[in-house]
Amino acid sequence: MAGDRLLNDDENYLRGLLEDYGIDTTYEQRVLLLRHLDLVIEKNKTLNLTRIQDVESGIVLHILDSLLLAPACAAAPKGSYLDVGTGAGFPGIPIAIVSGRDSLLIDSVGKKVAAVSEFVDELGLSAVEAKAIRAEELARERHGAFSVVTARAVGQINTLVEYATPLLKVGGRLVVAKANLSDDEIAAGTRAAKICGLKSVSRETFELPYGMGHREVISYRKVRNPSIKLPRNTGMAQHHPLGV
Repeated sequence: MAGDRLLNDDENYLRGLLEDYGIDTTYEQRVLLLRHLDLVIEKNKTLNLTRIQDVESGIVLHILDSLLLAPACAAAPKGSYLDVGTGAGFPGIPIAIVSGRDSLLIDSVGKKVAAVSEFVDELGLSAVEAKAIRAEELARERHGAFSVVTARAVGQINTLVEYATPLLKVGGRLVVAKANLSDDEIAAGTRAAKICGLKSVSRETFELPYGMGHREVISYRKVRNPSIKLPRNTGMAQHHPLGV
């Protein structure tokens, strides 16, 4: 009974936060979102996945923070979803839950992917898969396969633009979340996007509640094929980035 009471309290808290930010979810989705967070916190006792160790902070810094990307993802055409650098499954699992898209969550760290695969199985998310692979390698296997790609706090925008381009179908969207953005990073991202055939379509800023941080969500649409051959060799996007 105590567990049910705690779940109800957490669900009410999450529902209120999401409503404050204009994010629509069902009760069943919120229960899955909270169950994922519980699994992450439990797994974190034996595997370093997150610095966040309590549910209340995790609701803001993992669930809400992930779902700030949901409206931009919803603007993408129908089709598959990819999360690059998924870590503990954020934003990948929350976006997969609320969108219902066939989803692939990738990370280069095998232990993290193994944990995310466990979470997916525990949650019964049959349309979600986790895979240990780099974005450049995946692009050679599944070129143009995705309608939307997300990346949350995993690299510079110009590098993420290059990673996403060969994975996206024309018309698909890259949605990036960042805590802090400099004018230089935005400018480099714009130059890389021009080379890659992407166009910036939105930029939104958010303040998380209780002074827990500033977020920006930037969305790009693939409007044409890139002017260079992509993907380049593994490591080139990071060590010799476009747009600098």
